[in-house]
Amino acid sequence: MAETPKNEVKIVEEKEMSFFEHLEELRWHVIRSVLGVIIAAIVFFMMKSFIFNFIVFAPKHNNFPTYQFFCSLSDTTCFYPPKFDLITRELGEQFFTHIKVSLWLSIIVMFPYIFYEFWKFIKPGLHDHEKKAAGSVVFTCTFLFFLGVAFGYFVISPFAITFLAGYQVGVDAINSPTLASYVSYLMMFTLPTGFLFQMPLAIYFLARIGFVTPEVMKKYRKHAMILILILAAIITPPDVVTQFLIGIPVFILYELSIVVAGRVKKKKEELEKIENQS
Repeated sequence: MAETPKNEVKIVEEKEMSFFEHLEELRWHVIRSVLGVIIAAIVFFMMKSFIFNFIVFAPKHNNFPTYQFFCSLSDTTCFYPPKFDLITRELGEQFFTHIKVSLWLSIIVMFPYIFYEFWKFIKPGLHDHEKKAAGSVVFTCTFLFFLGVAFGYFVISPFAITFLAGYQVGVDAINSPTLASYVSYLMMFTLPTGFLFQMPLAIYFLARIGFVTPEVMKKYRKHAMILILILAAIITPPDVVTQFLIGIPVFILYELSIVVAGRVKKKKEELEKIENQS
């Protein structure tokens, strides 16, 4: 009697999984992701001095790489943030901010692992050619996320901090931001930018299911530009320069997404042509 190939047995087992078994599988992927984030957060929590002195507080000092880079170009492009002190108004503000920063950094650093757990959950439901394509998707997603976070940290944050810390409505008003507000703004400049940079990947999946086409994206390019600027205004301070700093790269990503959608459409048409011929 001929033996059933192992890959066929595996496919049959995966198809026989019930809805609740899928939920159980998803639960364990979520649990492992959360445990990974918690463990990394504990490690970051124990690195308090390094995290705050060299990462969190770095953009408010003149020796930050961004300020040094622009000042090395010319005196015209040179700028530095104004000197300001961070204060705390609540008894446990420093402690709870410490926890918040640890979790924030943990989510950023553990993002590849979180996405990997998500990939392991959806992988059994994909075809072989989709699995091969998804291997590059995992790498691309991770790369775009870290690129967005780095852009928010090294580009948006210095300009935003300089503008907000130096903005005054009168001589009687002195900028003395709280530690919590400073950290919240720094998170707003980095984490959302990492997700914004996932646009080409999102368009890739939307194009595969036929929800968007390159023709539609080209037709509504001007509308997209307005929406991008509005979105940049929401996640950045009311500074035109900072809004364009995030708006321009996101619009470039939009143009890249059009190319991605075009390639997906072309590949789908080629597959359909092959299927019709056979």
